[in-house]
Amino acid sequence: MKKKEPFYIPDMGISYPEKPDEHLHARTGGSVFTIDKNYPFWDRSFAFRWKSGWLYTGIFTLVFLLNRLRFALKIKGRSVLKKHKELFKNGALTVSNHIHRWDLLMALQAVRYRKLYFPAWKENLSGPDRSLIRLAGGIPVPTDIHTIKYFNQAFDALHEKRKWMHVFPESANWHYYPYIRPFKKGMFSLAYKYNIPVLPMAFSFRPPSGIYKVMNALLKQRKKKTGGGGGLCLITLSIGEPIMPDRALPRKEAVALLRKQCHESMVALAGIENNPWRPEGD
Repeated sequence: MKKKEPFYIPDMGISYPEKPDEHLHARTGGSVFTIDKNYPFWDRSFAFRWKSGWLYTGIFTLVFLLNRLRFALKIKGRSVLKKHKELFKNGALTVSNHIHRWDLLMALQAVRYRKLYFPAWKENLSGPDRSLIRLAGGIPVPTDIHTIKYFNQAFDALHEKRKWMHVFPESANWHYYPYIRPFKKGMFSLAYKYNIPVLPMAFSFRPPSGIYKVMNALLKQRKKKTGGGGGLCLITLSIGEPIMPDRALPRKEAVALLRKQCHESMVALAGIENNPWRPEGD
């Protein structure tokens, strides 16, 4: 029996907001674009698909290697994908906590050689990573209620093609935050609608060891001189058992249950014994 990794809280010198869905850093400036009924939520043009294909080639080769080198990324539970292969034949919704700029790339490495489509906040698509987010599978969430139906239609079309989807239900990215924050319920409704499995995945952390311990000491020494904080920590991504929506329940109850089950699964996967947050985030 493998020894369970102890729960580790990184000391990265980061002060987190009080509200669990508040962003660490407010987005300012950036490009301005319009999202309306004519916006290509799922862009299937040849030019877009060609560029996205090249991006994914780089992700599957260079980025996967960099994840191993930079974060000593360890992935646990990948056997779940093979074990439930038949269950995933119509697609799946992967779910994880949001802990790093590269965490989607790590989720891609966990499901290996699949493209993940995910909802993206408009603010992120106004920043320097906007093109990469779109090409990686980001679909912007409209702020106009009249445009929401076109966003939903894009995911309907993705489901028809049996594509995989990913969601960060905590909403905001909190770098290296060890606990599981409350979840928004939106994408769980789509899992119920499509009757596809939710695959929980949880990021957790390990203290630096080996060469990373040496690098961490050097980094902290340098930051001490410059008045900075933080250091290095290693990342583990654990994959849990898939959870099917209970279609015997009314939609509202089934979605609430699915969110609760996924939250509890991720808390357990991360090795957390006393999580400070409830599952409900809206």
